[in-house]
Amino acid sequence: MADVMPSVSISEQIRLVAALRWRILRNSLRKKNNRLDLIGLIFTGVFASVLVVGLSFAFYAGAYAFISQGRLEWMSLLFWGIFLFWQLFPVFVAGFGANFEFRTLLRFPLSLRAFYVIGLAYGLADFSSLASVSWLLAMTAGATVAKPGVLPAMLLIVAIFLLLNVTIERLVGSWLERLLARRRTRELFLGLFVLSMISLNFLSPLMQRYGASLRSAFLRLLPYFVWLPPSLAGRALAAVIRLEPAGFLLSAALLLVYLVLFTALLWRRFAAQYRGEELSETAAPARAAARPATAKDDGPDRLSLLSPQVAAIVRKEFHYLTRNGFAYLTLLMPPLLILIFSMNFAGRHPTVGGKGVSAEMFFPGMMAYLILILMAPAYNSFAYEGRGIQTYFTAPVRFRDVFLGKNLMLISILWLEITLSLGMLTWRVGLPSAHMLVATCAAIIFTVVGQLTIANWSSITFPRRMEFGQMRGQRQSGMAVLVAFGSQILMGGISAVILFTGNWTGNPWLPAEAFVFLAAVAVGGYFASLDALSQLAETRKEILIEALCR
Repeated sequence: MADVMPSVSISEQIRLVAALRWRILRNSLRKKNNRLDLIGLIFTGVFASVLVVGLSFAFYAGAYAFISQGRLEWMSLLFWGIFLFWQLFPVFVAGFGANFEFRTLLRFPLSLRAFYVIGLAYGLADFSSLASVSWLLAMTAGATVAKPGVLPAMLLIVAIFLLLNVTIERLVGSWLERLLARRRTRELFLGLFVLSMISLNFLSPLMQRYGASLRSAFLRLLPYFVWLPPSLAGRALAAVIRLEPAGFLLSAALLLVYLVLFTALLWRRFAAQYRGEELSETAAPARAAARPATAKDDGPDRLSLLSPQVAAIVRKEFHYLTRNGFAYLTLLMPPLLILIFSMNFAGRHPTVGGKGVSAEMFFPGMMAYLILILMAPAYNSFAYEGRGIQTYFTAPVRFRDVFLGKNLMLISILWLEITLSLGMLTWRVGLPSAHMLVATCAAIIFTVVGQLTIANWSSITFPRRMEFGQMRGQRQSGMAVLVAFGSQILMGGISAVILFTGNWTGNPWLPAEAFVFLAAVAVGGYFASLDALSQLAETRKEILIEALCR
């Protein structure tokens, strides 16, 4: 492939591909959904930029203070913070990263070097990369203001550190993509990852009990960290300020060795992809084994109270849930989160603060947090349908029944999770007063049913296809995220104001009465909206099929 375009330079190949991708993006904005998705991403980026800019001032102040006060060794802490964020944050938000679509690039007559440069450049499109580059520039500015003569060396160190980080991030992402090529492996990995993230919440009680021994063990391991890239970057900068050329050259040379090593590994991975490596879940051909005929089940139908269409949708949603191992595992999260938060902030012996939060405040707060987590998938309820969305338009079923089946399954999951969490709260914290318990239960009905109407509309208007257990490239529609975010804020704000009216008016049963009325209104509005949403689904049939079948 490298001989197809011998007269075209690498820079020209990259420019042509970049121009083509820009034209594809510009043409895609002719569709209303894509424009709304872009608007949602812009709003999300604006909110994220506030955090990035705020931390940029912190990195600027840190670099300025460490150099002006002579605490040069502490500069390594800033490099370590950026390094850990750059490498770990993409794992947390893998769906929001820029996915390297090498199969698409292989359609073009690119050379291997151009293919490598484009693949590396994709790493700079991640949020973690953009934020880290901003922080590195802020560090450079702070160090330059503190000591202007350090600017050339700082630029060199930052450039090597930047290239090293983006190379490692691309390499780790490529290895993970190969490792997680199969769905079951992805689900197992993601399940272990979620459980490990939850277990981090137990660090506080463990540190209180074993803090002294862990601190001594960490101090014994600390000297070994000086040979890693962040510490080497800090040591190189300190050597420049102290006028130690030998120390600077040694640290810079070791950084270059790291860069060359990881570049060689990444080149090898991209070369395999360039040669057409295909990661697939398709099983090898094998003779189909004869399966015995399934005996007819004459047992009682547990969903006989529902219409056949709604019952079929509920069964399908249940099978989808059992197929999605990661989602199945996340059902364990709410009780575990209740246990963790009750250990840290409530109960008789909280680990954070001297006095625990009362059950009157802790109970409604935890219920609101659980609804925030469990209601998020409802705003893109057709995400895993794929080509099966066409069946809804060809089968003798109304979208009213489809929404009823999907919403009933979600409500069943919510009921199970809230019941388990209620038992955990009763054991760890105790129940609140009767008026607060009734008010919270009525508020749950109001917020859940009220959001279901908005979520059903969002699922039709802003659909986005997702895959079971997939890690990278799994991103909700930008507008769907904004709609979910706005709905949660609106419902939470209304509920908080109503809950506090009991204290303001001196009538503790007023919130319960208000929530019972609002819950009845929400239920009536939900059933009234189903026919209108069915008509909307028919009018947006082509958009749904195009978004979920591509």
